[in-house]
Amino acid sequence: MGQTVIKVDQQTLDRIEKHYANNKTNKQPPHTVFVAKQNGCTITAYTSGKIMFQGATHAEEASHWDVNPETKKKQHTISSASKEVLSLDHIGSDEAGTGDYFGPITVGAVYATEKQQALLRELGVKDSKSMNDKTITSIVKDILKTDIVYSTVTLHNERYNKLKQKNWSQVRMKAWMHHHAIQHVINKLDSTKHSGIVIDQFCEPGVYYNKIKASNDTPHSNITFLTKAESQSTCVAAASMLARYRFVQEMDKLSKKVGFELQKGASNKVDQQIKRIIQTKGEPFLDEIGKVHFGNTQKAKKMQS
Repeated sequence: MGQTVIKVDQQTLDRIEKHYANNKTNKQPPHTVFVAKQNGCTITAYTSGKIMFQGATHAEEASHWDVNPETKKKQHTISSASKEVLSLDHIGSDEAGTGDYFGPITVGAVYATEKQQALLRELGVKDSKSMNDKTITSIVKDILKTDIVYSTVTLHNERYNKLKQKNWSQVRMKAWMHHHAIQHVINKLDSTKHSGIVIDQFCEPGVYYNKIKASNDTPHSNITFLTKAESQSTCVAAASMLARYRFVQEMDKLSKKVGFELQKGASNKVDQQIKRIIQTKGEPFLDEIGKVHFGNTQKAKKMQS
């Protein structure tokens, strides 16, 4: 079993514990802060500040948090954009589909003025995690009738799997998608200036910037990274709903392709559906509809014997 160990400060450790709060296990060995499991990876945090990631996705999961010393020195500057931007006209971005075996990753980016943000709230825009997909779809249809500037980027499964074969982590994919969704919005704004950019934080700011540079792009400036940003920024909340809406649309297309409704998430029900697909369409077909590096693939294949 592969593993990655990183060392973090107390502030980062607290943030990591909060991030994995819903994935904690009841197991807590001596000298540990918590043990959690996510995407086939076991995360063990120690009181010393060391965090061990074990499993097939250990490197990818650790890359959410690991920042090299040179980047760490710059990290305060990178993430220090003021929260004052939340009450001004700004661009917000968020993603959907990252933890789902079936379906693509989708990213939404939205620019809205203070007046437009007030309208979005009247339409029901808020943290999408508190809504079901039917409600989100209804509100998004109203959002699309407004004059806000937005963009969505979709990474379909076939390309996702090819990038994984080229050793792209999911973090790098998400960073690339956020960057381009935001750039599309900026292009649409033409000469209109914005007060800043807010991204729902999915990795350390330094890691985000490094991933953008690794793709030979120039990172945007004036970015504020916030955890649970959709509950603080109306623009991020709208972007989150747009991303989810696009994801659900793509899932509907894939469900028609396989002939039955595909399960969202990565549960045991997903394992059963993968088994069924392998039996009826063959394993290579999974490349077109799923994130094949997830542990669900191996579980389903074991069910065949």
